[in-house]
Amino acid sequence: LRIANYYQIKRGIPDENIIRVKLPVGSKAIGREKFEQVYRQVKNSTSPGVQFYALAWSRPFRVGCMSITSAFAFGFDEAYCAKGCKATRQSAYFNSASRRPYGDLGIRPAMMLAGSSLEQVRALIDRGVAADASYPGGTAYLVSTSDKARNVRSHFFPTVSEKLGKRIDIRIEQTDALKERDDILFYFTGRVHVDGIGSNRFLDGAIADHLTSAGGVLFGGGQMSILRWLDAGATASYGTVVEPCAFPQKFPHPAVVIDRYTRGETLIEAYWKSVAWPGQGVFVGEPLAAPFAGLI
Repeated sequence: LRIANYYQIKRGIPDENIIRVKLPVGSKAIGREKFEQVYRQVKNSTSPGVQFYALAWSRPFRVGCMSITSAFAFGFDEAYCAKGCKATRQSAYFNSASRRPYGDLGIRPAMMLAGSSLEQVRALIDRGVAADASYPGGTAYLVSTSDKARNVRSHFFPTVSEKLGKRIDIRIEQTDALKERDDILFYFTGRVHVDGIGSNRFLDGAIADHLTSAGGVLFGGGQMSILRWLDAGATASYGTVVEPCAFPQKFPHPAVVIDRYTRGETLIEAYWKSVAWPGQGVFVGEPLAAPFAGLI
């Protein structure tokens, strides 16, 4: 509630757009039946013009076999899940030109205002607000690691640099961890744990994630939680909440998110559009951050 109140003030969200629900907040996951009760309440309380949801809690982050952000976006649907190494249904929002996903596609993308503490979430929100129309001169780091199983996005990197390198400084790094960089706007890598995050400076509005199986397990997982990126100063991250296998379609495509973000779309638009199969992945961050606002 305190996070929601703070976000409402910072973003000028009208009272009629605040929806209060009851959830078992100590649990990592909720079942389909409980979720669908809450989801019906939320849908009935949402005005038709609302295009996105911000979820002002940190637990639960999973609904059965789906992430909670995808469950709120699509409704609970096992077509967005997979048992084992299988494909899932593709998001109609993937790399879409739509600026009104609910009006055009019947989808309300969701992002969690989650964090390791109340103070950390407030700082996250402040960074997102400060990012607006800041036109940062930061760098996009595409990091190719020694972890072959989790380095599957690296074959995209040369094409990303070729297509977008004139718009933003893009550096392809061969390393397991960046350290003491002071200009990070994007940081995409693949590792179970990423060392040295805290030694870097993330610009307001920065996006960072590590492709691994359980980065979206925000608390109590055996791999590095995506919340560590937010603790270090990033404004958003993404990770999967159940085993995805190393399908690059289940993780952000650097070309899509960099392109759309630097063309002026909000963080939630650019990040959500970059994941083709988002059913098992959770988005965390300040959704309305728009460092390049006004360019569209």
